Parts: sequence; C-alpha cells; structure tokens
Amino acid sequence: MTDWMSWLVVAGILVIAELFTGTFYLLMIAIGLSAGALAALSGASGPVQTLVAAAVGLVATAVLHRSRFGRPARSEPTRDSNVNLDIGQRVVVPQWQDRRARVMYRGALWDVELGPGALPESGDFRIVEVLGNRLIVSNS
Repeated sequence: MTDWMSWLVVAGILVIAELFTGTFYLLMIAIGLSAGALAALSGASGPVQTLVAAAVGLVATAVLHRSRFGRPARSEPTRDSNVNLDIGQRVVVPQWQDRRARVMYRGALWDVELGPGALPESGDFRIVEVLGNRLIVSNS
C-alpha cells in the first residue's frame, strides 16, 4: 500500500470514529491526515508528509475551537428547553396573589411566580424557567 493510501485509510477510520462520538474534533484531525495524503501524492518525503498533516490538523482544530461549533452553549439548565421539556409550555393562571399563584399543571399542583417584566393578570402564560417545584412564567 502506498503512503497516500495509508493516510486516507487512517483518515477514514477517524471519520467513522467521529460519527460514533459526535464531536467535530476527530473530523478536523481527519482533514489534516487527508492533507498528509495529498502531500504524499505530490511526492513529499515522510517527515514532510507528517509535518503537513500535523500543521493542517492543528490549524483546523484551532479554527473549530474558535467557532461557535467548538464550544457548548452556556445556558442555565433551569432555562434550557433541551434539559427541561416544560420550558416553553403554556399554563393557565386563573388569579394571582402577590405575584404568586397555585395552578394545576400536568396533573399536579404547582407554585407559579411571575418572571421579570410579566404582568399579574389572569390568563395564558408561558413557562420560562423551572426552579424546583416553582414555575416561573411570562405573559404569552
């Protein structure tokens, strides 16, 4: 097997591993290995192929790290709809008492508090945060 084929086989293995892990970092290293294959195909020596693969892999990894895909979003779990499926749901509040209420939601009684800027009027509200057994809501 020639050098460029070896580089591409290892790159393909990393792409498959990336599919199982779900991170893009292995994909960036596979791009570097593909650059090493191109260097081998152009007739570069072994150390030059390795340097090209390492340089391209490092640059691609650095670019990914600085992008929005390289860092997880920093959001509080109490406000994240991916963590808590109640975020964004509707709840009906018949009456308020000192910016608090008790409502039936999902078959249980919940304490409800108004979020910042919400008005204490009866009607439909949207859940914006869940703190323990309290629903923090805003006007719909």
